[in-house]
Amino acid sequence: MAIVYLNQLAHGRSGDKGDTSNVCVYARDPKDYEFLARVLTVERVREYFGDMVKGEIIRYDIPSLGGFNFVMKHALGGGATLSLRLDSLGKSMGSAFMRMKIDTDW
Repeated sequence: MAIVYLNQLAHGRSGDKGDTSNVCVYARDPKDYEFLARVLTVERVREYFGDMVKGEIIRYDIPSLGGFNFVMKHALGGGATLSLRLDSLGKSMGSAFMRMKIDTDW
């Protein structure tokens, strides 16, 4: 069994708007897109972030770009002006996402 961090298979871009975090994940190699589509389910992302994301998580598939856009609502403690988190912006969510451990034998 091989466990790798998501950032070894993909790269990401992220941002925020109010209390909503947006993280785009793109396969580094197009041949990994289908594998990532199976592994990066909404359920898996919810489990990974736990109670940090209190609202809905929506995954938009973008096969033409080999990626996915995850929109996570109520994920930033109320947003930049309301949160007590040190870095409440969506950029930190993208970095955290890239640290997800992936079992490549899955």
